Amino acid sequence: MSSSSSAREVETDPPQPSPRPQPAAPRRRSGLRAMRPLVMRLHFCAGLLIAPFLLVAALTGALYSTSYQVEKVLYSDELTVPVGDQVLPLSEQVAAAQRAHSEGELSAVRPGDNPGATTRVMLDDPSAAENRLLAVFVDPYTAEVRGALDSYGSSGALPYRAWVSELHRMLHFGETGRLYSELAASWLWVVALGGVLLWLGRRRSQRRLKGTTGLRRTRSLHGLIGLWAALGVIMLSATGLTWSAYAGGNIGELREKVGGGTPVISTDPGAGHEEHGGSGGDGHEGHEGHEGHEGHEGDEGHGEGGGDGSEHPVLAVDRIVEIAQDEHGISGPLEILPPVVGEDGVPGAYLVKEIDTQLPQRMDQVALDASSGELTDRLDFADYPLLASLSSWGISLHNGQLFGLPNQLMLLALALSVVAMIVLGYRMWWQRRPTDGPRLAFGRAHPRGTWRQVPVTWWLPLVGVTALVGWFMPLLGISLLAFLALDAALGLYARTRTARAGGDGTADGDRTAGEDGETLATDGGSGRSGRPDEAPDSAGRS
Repeated sequence: MSSSSSAREVETDPPQPSPRPQPAAPRRRSGLRAMRPLVMRLHFCAGLLIAPFLLVAALTGALYSTSYQVEKVLYSDELTVPVGDQVLPLSEQVAAAQRAHSEGELSAVRPGDNPGATTRVMLDDPSAAENRLLAVFVDPYTAEVRGALDSYGSSGALPYRAWVSELHRMLHFGETGRLYSELAASWLWVVALGGVLLWLGRRRSQRRLKGTTGLRRTRSLHGLIGLWAALGVIMLSATGLTWSAYAGGNIGELREKVGGGTPVISTDPGAGHEEHGGSGGDGHEGHEGHEGHEGHEGDEGHGEGGGDGSEHPVLAVDRIVEIAQDEHGISGPLEILPPVVGEDGVPGAYLVKEIDTQLPQRMDQVALDASSGELTDRLDFADYPLLASLSSWGISLHNGQLFGLPNQLMLLALALSVVAMIVLGYRMWWQRRPTDGPRLAFGRAHPRGTWRQVPVTWWLPLVGVTALVGWFMPLLGISLLAFLALDAALGLYARTRTARAGGDGTADGDRTAGEDGETLATDGGSGRSGRPDEAPDSAGRS
């Protein structure tokens, strides 16, 4: 009886509507685990939007890394000669070059660094392009002029390598073009560090490449290449920024303030060692560009490299080189800059420099009185401040000079690694496209709102460091603000559209992320955002 009454009561109760499921609130995690989804979204967005600039920089950088060897082939007639019996005096070789190009003013002399190499006589000649010197190649055994080519920078880049260098640095668009390379260098280290953090935070089982397919395989390959290339990529970013317009200026100012500026030798008459100090920026004073040098400063008023019978006679360049080598230990590949004649008609000092940038670097310099050959100043590379030495090594490494051919091959491998990572990154984006949409639909972005999972105690230092880095690297800071503004606008638009369509107000880009930064609450909670065999690594985890 009682059971029948209970049954009737159940039957007469009206059905209650089930409550609408609410989107799960992001879980609070502590420490670095809470940062992972945020790093994932930053890595995704930065990689997606900055990748075109990085791709151009990587491709042109790969081209530059091969330019040293290409240059040797293209200009072999100018660079090499048959080995003769007796080397002529250097002053005779200089005179032969000046006879062939009488309008040029002597700027520097670079004797051949091996028996089969020509002597380069650098002239400030009207026929040379802007910010270039005319390199006249002279046979050291016969004084025959083998040819003349425009020369650029401290490494003496000839036309082909100079053209590739400018392509890599500014795309031949002038100062405006430099913004592309600074933007790429500013973000490169951010993307690389973010990728390393994401890789190290993954489960060991998720790092495997063997036996994986689809999105997971692409991600593993992308991460593996990035992990091996990370250190070199960060090095390229740091050294590349030293040439940039805005971040590079801040780097130079910082070095000066902490006493890390590059010392400068003095060629003033009678100057002593104590007169040179920590000025200059990166070991390439008075020069700019990918090579570090645009041309030689103070070319005006150079002497002719030999005695002239005037009131202030000048020693011949041969005697100066002999004194530098025998009395002061200067050796190896050399560059000799003739004295600059002051307004009072008194010549300054010869500057004899070692220019061997390969390890072990020989970059000592001596200033010798033009009339007597006495030492007026000396600057040894061993006396450089630590920051100046590191800068010099970094620049030589970035330019492919520090280790010679192995250095250039390493740069080529790094550049191709960046290209491969970019291609794989875009492939991952393609593989994340929805399965229920058009075949050409864009892949889904990693979810918004990941910042809510970061503990409040982390936000103050995080925002502070980001603001400081953005101020020090202006293009990084400006582009980051632009990304945030664009992302906020897109998120607002998506939520408005969803609300108008009668949804729950959770836009596609606002889904909750798991520990790996992957979507958990989409497509019925399956965690799938791509093809059926491409489930994200966090599927099945909560």
